[in-house]
Amino acid sequence: MAQSSEHHGEWPLKRLLTEVVGSGHKSADDMTRAQATEAFERILDDEPDHTTLGAFWLANRWKRNTPDELAAYIDTMADRSVEVATPDCDPVDCGANYDGKGRSAILGVGAGIVAAAAGTPVVTHSGDRVPTQKQDAYKHVLDELGVRTDLKPAESADMVDETGFGFYYQPNFNPGVAGLVERRDMMGVRTFVNTIETLANPAGADVHLGSFYHLPYAKRIIDTFAASERYEIPRVVMFQGMEGYDDIRPGSTTVAVGEGGELDDFEIKTDEYGMDFAEEDLEVDDVATDSAAITEAVLAGDREDRFADAIALNGAFRIYAREDCESLDEGLAMAREAIADGSAEAVLDELREF
Repeated sequence: MAQSSEHHGEWPLKRLLTEVVGSGHKSADDMTRAQATEAFERILDDEPDHTTLGAFWLANRWKRNTPDELAAYIDTMADRSVEVATPDCDPVDCGANYDGKGRSAILGVGAGIVAAAAGTPVVTHSGDRVPTQKQDAYKHVLDELGVRTDLKPAESADMVDETGFGFYYQPNFNPGVAGLVERRDMMGVRTFVNTIETLANPAGADVHLGSFYHLPYAKRIIDTFAASERYEIPRVVMFQGMEGYDDIRPGSTTVAVGEGGELDDFEIKTDEYGMDFAEEDLEVDDVATDSAAITEAVLAGDREDRFADAIALNGAFRIYAREDCESLDEGLAMAREAIADGSAEAVLDELREF
């Protein structure tokens, strides 16, 4: 049941629709920071009528949110929903789309473990069958590998410190947003919540690694963190990912690095770093099961094929994101060595024992 709105301000979602965001993608106005903050506070309090909430989400999708609006959303999420548990190390925060992948292998578990074995701690986070795709994500690969995922935030932080790799489970660290899953499922399309949940940064990391389809989206995320009053993330590294995930796309790929609110972008050819194949060569039949089997075999040194090359390069990107190497070439050498000397397989063993 909707809660009373007496403790909110003067901008219920219906008024925002009528007077600000609801007139269409060309004529709609942007919200002020205060308006966007109040809107998301009301949403987290389950105050809006369900029809109004759906219309508000759709109007935001049509007009596209500004970095200031997104910053208001993530700051409200941080204040009202996110429980941060910061490990002693300073990991790379990997924020892949929570609604998962449906065609290609999820490489981020293997890549994160390889990076951890090379000395770069990595944090991942996801929910469980999040709308709209409700497909396999980090959690499901880890489940298949026999790694615990239903962890309290403090346990997740301990996992990072003990193994170098950690997983944070959305219902436990971000329950307010996780509680919106039924309403989101009824929408049938993605909403701005799909964007902001990936930016929750439950480990309080100084580096965020993410992905994009088009460069303007990367710029929007970098500007969002710069406009945030609750998140101080000095370095944001993003690349063009497969299926919107944080697995680098084979071929010609744009990389964007944001520091101090400024963006530097450059292009790489993945065939120069061992990924001399097409995206469809990384497709699998069962994403969670096959990704887990591929990860286990690569970390054990039993595969030296395209999946091993892809995991190594994605591991190198995590090392590069944290500036633990001078170049991607150096990061790639570190990643391959972590596999060859058994360090990566040892991290997986530690995760299973945690």
